[in-house]
Amino acid sequence: MHPALALLPDFALILLGFGLRRFMHLGDHFWSGLEKLVYFVLFPALLFHAIARTRIDFAAAAPFIASGAAALCGGALLGWLAQPLFGARPMVFASQFQCAFRFNSYIGLAVAAKLHGEAGIAAMGILIGAMVPLANLASVWMLARHGGAGVLREIARNPLILATAAGLLFNLSGATLPEAAGHFLGRLAEASIALGLLAVGAALKLRGVAGNPLPSAFLGGVKLLAVPAIAWGAARATGLEGVYFDVVVVFGALPTASSAYILAMRMGGDGAGVAWLISATTLGAMLTLPLWLVALGTA
Repeated sequence: MHPALALLPDFALILLGFGLRRFMHLGDHFWSGLEKLVYFVLFPALLFHAIARTRIDFAAAAPFIASGAAALCGGALLGWLAQPLFGARPMVFASQFQCAFRFNSYIGLAVAAKLHGEAGIAAMGILIGAMVPLANLASVWMLARHGGAGVLREIARNPLILATAAGLLFNLSGATLPEAAGHFLGRLAEASIALGLLAVGAALKLRGVAGNPLPSAFLGGVKLLAVPAIAWGAARATGLEGVYFDVVVVFGALPTASSAYILAMRMGGDGAGVAWLISATTLGAMLTLPLWLVALGTA
């Protein structure tokens, strides 16, 4: 099956999560608890398990991370250029600005697993671990011009960064996971992607954005079209191939993460507008991400 078609089950899980939240009436506390379980337990287990067991080409890691950083910074720069479109609403711009470059790790790990198995998960995990601090710094810097936050503390406590760092240290040590520990982490990893995608779907909000839709449309286009194009160009320029090339392009093509909404709400920003952009880019990625995978297959 072509990788683009192989994404259909993952997108179906997102849509199922959307339907379950609206029709099963499980309550917000259930979905909040599920997201915490995925974020703090299941996805860290998936990352550690994959990185600890995979042979990593550290010589290619520097251009790989540089390509991801180029894509993220390119999105931030293009997002900043949208400021005049927001008129005299600086806090609205500061909130939505981050949607031009933040990325949904759950979908990224699911797609990387589809393309390259554990090697893809390990590569995406390394990139996520390197890019989360950069994305948080850029987001908080813009919002901090009108608010305040402890970004360094948030980064230091991020479970995805901690799991990536622990997996890399274990990998470098040359040790081998005990069989029982490997099976335990493997069971958690198996549950992580399906539950993570259900949580993504449950968080979708389809209520339209108020006011001028042009700024939101511009930022969504930057995230789904311009950022992956920059990632592709940077990967070509740095000579990436195989798993690393595919993963950095997928990373660029990911929709915006729900963490953008959380940050905007914590800092008194435009939560409703950010929630709509997250949902719009997630639904839009169901069309654009398969197209980028088709391009990868013909490259």
